[in-house]
Amino acid sequence: MTTTPPAWSLTENASLQHLNTFHVTAHAPRLLQVNDPASLPEVLATIVGNNPLLVLGSGSNVLLATDPEGTVLTFANRDITILEHRADHAIVRAGAGVNWHELVVWSLGEGLSGLENLALIPGTVGAAPIQNIGAYGAQVGDFIQTVEAWDTQEQTWARLDQEACRFGYRDSLFKHEADRYLIIAVEFRLPLLHELRLDYAGIRDELKAMGIDLPAAADVANAVIAIRRRKLPDPDVLGNAGSFFKNPVLPLDQVNVLLQHYPELPVFPGNDEGNRKVSAAWMIEASGWKGQRDGDAGISPNHALVLVNHGSATGAELLALARRVSASVLEKFGVPIEPEPRLVGAQW
Repeated sequence: MTTTPPAWSLTENASLQHLNTFHVTAHAPRLLQVNDPASLPEVLATIVGNNPLLVLGSGSNVLLATDPEGTVLTFANRDITILEHRADHAIVRAGAGVNWHELVVWSLGEGLSGLENLALIPGTVGAAPIQNIGAYGAQVGDFIQTVEAWDTQEQTWARLDQEACRFGYRDSLFKHEADRYLIIAVEFRLPLLHELRLDYAGIRDELKAMGIDLPAAADVANAVIAIRRRKLPDPDVLGNAGSFFKNPVLPLDQVNVLLQHYPELPVFPGNDEGNRKVSAAWMIEASGWKGQRDGDAGISPNHALVLVNHGSATGAELLALARRVSASVLEKFGVPIEPEPRLVGAQW
């Protein structure tokens, strides 16, 4: 006989080391796990009140620079449902607590495409819209139809469509109105077939090495997984939050000046014809940081974008190193680089 879990549970003085992929030591005065999002309004009113609240998924896009105050909330609703199945697409609803990579694998198993380039990104579904997670030429916002959330400002349930989410490069409404919307589920519009994105970061070469000439979406996912496993450290083995720095988007005139001095600088399409995205990884490596470490805080020897915890680095030590890297790139190239993860207890 199966038992229904309680709508929520509360732990006092809870360790957060298992809830951040940097594995830094941190504690929360109270850790609130919500299994049934329908209980959220009552729980917020009776348990959280006006005290500080921090929502964590798996902590794969967070750097805990200090212990958070108040209550840390996690969602444990892990349901995936096909709401509609049309001739050319399906609408899929996934709970905030669903592991992101598991959703990608599930969608491919259902014959759906669109998320294959986003395979093996750590984190949860609820966190994905906030950062508008992206990789290998794709971003999740292109496939999100609706975000379901509790609006803490209006004290009501909200359904935000794709336009309302204001997705941009590693950006969204949810970053600009932090803590207003508590995301409980996301609805995706996933095509049965779509044009595969192959022209980014060695995907075609990986497919060729795999002996695949006419790839399906699942083949692209396998290629991305292979590339990521080679380039990015496993957070379970070496604490990290994936790419720590965003690729800066610069005016075209500034990019052309940079290319005159550094013709090998990788440049990618920007948001429009007037700008371009340049490689932060290349600039960090050219500044001599790849593989460097200061105590247990370091930069991965395999990928210059990845800040790593070699063991017992604190969040403050990791942040200090990141700031030094950023200052070095600014001094050498005149280009500011900023972090992707949310900083808890500190400002950039």
